[in-house]
Amino acid sequence: MLRRSALTLFTAAGLVMSTALTVPAVASTPATAAAYPTTSVKVSDGAGSYISGTLTWYNRSVDFTGTLKSVGCRRAWYSVFDGYANPLGARSSSTHCNTVTSVPATLPADVVGGGSYVGVCLDDANGKPVTSCGVYFRP
Repeated sequence: MLRRSALTLFTAAGLVMSTALTVPAVASTPATAAAYPTTSVKVSDGAGSYISGTLTWYNRSVDFTGTLKSVGCRRAWYSVFDGYANPLGARSSSTHCNTVTSVPATLPADVVGGGSYVGVCLDDANGKPVTSCGVYFRP
């Protein structure tokens, strides 16, 4: 009986030690993108085309990850502004026709604190907006 109790004790002590050794490793993992604020985006034209995705706000840039669904030919256009409505950077996807595709973009916002808000537009093949642009503020 003593042998079994000692084995149980050593097993329990080993589990405690292995847990104690792994906890600091978990606690010291680096920050992930989830640590940065995000904003959901949805801009549609009422005819079936839309831009949908997420803006991730960094200190000197804003990333857009999402999709463009085009009925006819459409493109996504993004622009980031500072708190005084000064443009900091803009990007546009290429034109896509009758498809659903990923349209990622990194918008430069090289000012202290980064961008304050982003305009997201759904444009026609010639770069003209087909609907009102969505305006998304940094959380």
